[in-house]
Amino acid sequence: MNTILSIQTPRILSGPPTIVIALPGWSLRESLGRALSFYRASSIIAAQPDASDELEKGTVGPNFGNPEFISFSGSLSEKPDKASLHVVIAPSPIKERQIQRIKRKPSRWTQLQLWFNTYRKLFTFIVLLNIIGLILVIMDAWNYPRRHMTALALGHLLIAVLVRNELFGRFLYLLVNKSFAKWTPLWFRLGCTSTLQHLGGIHSGCAISGFAWLIFRVTVIFGDRESNPGAILFTGTVTSLALAICIGTALPWVRNTHHNVFERHHRFLGWLGLVFTWIFTILSNSYDVTTRTWNSISVTILHKQEFWFCLCMTVFILTPWFTVRKVKVDVEVPSSKVAIIRFKGGMQQGLLARISRSSIMEYHAFGIVSEGPQAKHHYLICGAQGDFTQELVSNPPTHLWTRQLKFAGASNTSTLYHRGIRVCTGTGIGAALSTCLQSPDWYLIWIGSEQEKTFGPTISGLIHRHIGSERMTIWDSRKRGGRPDVMKMVREVYVLWGAEVVFITSNRQGNREIMEGCKEAGIPAFGTLWDF
Repeated sequence: MNTILSIQTPRILSGPPTIVIALPGWSLRESLGRALSFYRASSIIAAQPDASDELEKGTVGPNFGNPEFISFSGSLSEKPDKASLHVVIAPSPIKERQIQRIKRKPSRWTQLQLWFNTYRKLFTFIVLLNIIGLILVIMDAWNYPRRHMTALALGHLLIAVLVRNELFGRFLYLLVNKSFAKWTPLWFRLGCTSTLQHLGGIHSGCAISGFAWLIFRVTVIFGDRESNPGAILFTGTVTSLALAICIGTALPWVRNTHHNVFERHHRFLGWLGLVFTWIFTILSNSYDVTTRTWNSISVTILHKQEFWFCLCMTVFILTPWFTVRKVKVDVEVPSSKVAIIRFKGGMQQGLLARISRSSIMEYHAFGIVSEGPQAKHHYLICGAQGDFTQELVSNPPTHLWTRQLKFAGASNTSTLYHRGIRVCTGTGIGAALSTCLQSPDWYLIWIGSEQEKTFGPTISGLIHRHIGSERMTIWDSRKRGGRPDVMKMVREVYVLWGAEVVFITSNRQGNREIMEGCKEAGIPAFGTLWDF
């Protein structure tokens, strides 16, 4: 049975009074959410003395579809504080979703599911498959790899390089976004986002597997070193060592705590390894072990798998570097915590940019803030958290090096979903904002401290020009006396906004807490990655 909610428009609000719909079994907040959406109203009103304070914590305005029946009676006074309205509405035809209550401490099963994510699943599958292959070769149960061990090693290394190539990544995102947006089942779209976000699992798995096959190949050569010349032994050893160091410096605890060490070794030793891979491949295919003679390099090498694997690897490694440019930038420093860097040209949402003061060294990635591809400018929000970013604040540059070919992040798949929520804390707004600026179907939750003062008028202006109050919650912890119950906020907005997914950009602790909460509540969510 429907109920009637009599509402007095509070005196604190200006403008026309807002119609509020009462539904059986729905709270005031939920009823307000539907009303705000259906009538495209911008004001929030309350039927209880303390309700306006509660609603002030998070403004919502979902679109739950057209109601089956509406009837109302009442009058609207010119004075908002005296206006009242009675509204009755039948239940929406859209089936309501049940959101589970969250325990304060997530279960071990939840923690295990989040730990064993798609990245680790892909990594484990690839590595286990190759371990089985190596065992079969050692047992002489599989003879193909003994004839093509170098090709197996290079094939895996090629895939590892390919999935890290910006151009290939952009192609995958474009293909998925254009082919599967909105019409496919939700589970399929979530799987697409998860796979694209965790391509690093393929990168790591194939790199380690390729290294294992290379070690096996070099070991076989050393086992028959009397029949193999020293040049092949030497180049095989150098290639293996270079690859071993590349893999070692890419371990999460090295990469995350010593970024420059990781970048320096991973890049330059990777290039050195590529050079020696070419030499090793050419020498290996030019030497006849049976006759122990060298054959002249001829067109026959074009028929070898190893040659084409090396060539493709070289192309994919070098391609992004041909797009490196030194560009003019304008840097705004609204506070000692943040630098806002402005570049010419607009960008689509969900992209990240790499910038550096040097053409080769110390590149750092930041989310791109842009109003759209046709905009005059795009921005990077750089929090002063390390040597590089602190230098941007204390000594703003006039020019920076950047790759014109930007790479896509998980947010780029936001177009797959009908509606979503973008949760971010602090400088995480840099990776989150473009999605909400460019799509009216995304709700922004931004938690921070004195955001307008910290991030300045540029970012605040973008938000207020393009995101209505009905689809954002900006929580200032300093003004409100502390952090909110983030999961309570996410749960409520998820239901009211009719969201299909939640994207999170936060620090480690915040990311873990929200991801665990969403998992417990049965809310699909994608968080920040560190092991990528």
